[in-house]
Amino acid sequence: MFKHLVTIAIFAVLLSGCAGAPPAKQPSFAWDGLGRDPNLHSAKRLVRSAERPSDPNRERDRVLATIRPYSDAWWVVHNEIQAENDRRLSSMLVICQGCIARTSSLDATGSIP
Repeated sequence: MFKHLVTIAIFAVLLSGCAGAPPAKQPSFAWDGLGRDPNLHSAKRLVRSAERPSDPNRERDRVLATIRPYSDAWWVVHNEIQAENDRRLSSMLVICQGCIARTSSLDATGSIP
């Protein structure tokens, strides 16, 4: 009986370590040392997201809900919403000009005559 109680107590102690919440951690990215350090800008992104103005598509969504679906007016508002989403996405995309290696004629492969 005593062995069973000790075994249960050991199990309880071992399992209690798994019951706790993991420590909160700031998201970080692996950085190879080239270009901008993405970890430096993650704090700015968090601050910027809190300071954003109201969503311009919110009013358009309300209007879209009141219009008959797939009518001419509905398509106009729908296209405005899609254009705003595309504009936002293009402003968030960052494409490094030096990241894409330019190919030259010397890099071409082929058979040797």
